Amino acid sequence: MGSKRGARRVHSRAGLIAVALIAVAAFAVGVARSVRTGADDRRAQLLDSASDRADRTFDPDDVADLPSPVSRYFETVLDEGQPYSRTVRLEQRGRFRLGDADSAWKPLEATQNVAVDPPGFVWDATIRVVPFVPVRVVDAYVGGEGSLRAAVLSVLTVADAEQSPELDAGELQRYLAEAVWYPTALLPGEGVQWAAIDERSARATLEHDDTTVSLVFHFDDDHLVERVVAEDRPRAVDDGFEATRWTGRFWDYRERSGMLVPTVAEVEWNLPDGDLPYWRAKITEIEH
Repeated sequence: MGSKRGARRVHSRAGLIAVALIAVAAFAVGVARSVRTGADDRRAQLLDSASDRADRTFDPDDVADLPSPVSRYFETVLDEGQPYSRTVRLEQRGRFRLGDADSAWKPLEATQNVAVDPPGFVWDATIRVVPFVPVRVVDAYVGGEGSLRAAVLSVLTVADAEQSPELDAGELQRYLAEAVWYPTALLPGEGVQWAAIDERSARATLEHDDTTVSLVFHFDDDHLVERVVAEDRPRAVDDGFEATRWTGRFWDYRERSGMLVPTVAEVEWNLPDGDLPYWRAKITEIEH
């Protein structure tokens, strides 16, 4: 990087939609009844709710009392005077795995919109499960509520997760982990509380509405976030949710909008039988 500029039946959350996708793919083209994923509505709600606050900028004094690996991280990825991000839009290109470790990886393209105050995001992805049969997946946290919906050809709904505290927590954890793409959202001024663990890690906690989540951030020799770990992220299983260890890995930091952010990432469930990566992508475009 150089200088600052340089063995109960378990499934991943993706398993919530995998079986249904296979079952309906053969006849999805003939479906006449349109059922939207609701991405446009959620995106509009997210952006309309974004706080129109006075401009704020980063001051190193704001992080001087944080745990040392955290303050070094902010001083590495932000310059004094860096404006706080209010909304973010990013494009992803990569692969997604639906199911277990024997499942094939499928091409993925996604657009993600983020708002920082109040925290939220809408991830609008297209996954090509089989040729010419795209599945549109919308994963979101808007207005304090998580949601996950999938539709074949954006027409036939094949998965629609029921709203629950576990889903809310899982989505807010995702927002917090992915804040490395919009690092001013990790500042204390955005409500994130940091607690020391050791010289290479610290715990971040974020509370929103009735949901409170925590993640452990791990930092590398260059003071950048290399991985984020949730010990208890809710994972969809056959009979509901199960608290499961989850890891996000980030690398290939580049300067974007005056900040250093990772442009390649991977996420995985850490299961008793081994790690199960299910999303790998490159951030091809990001606008703060």
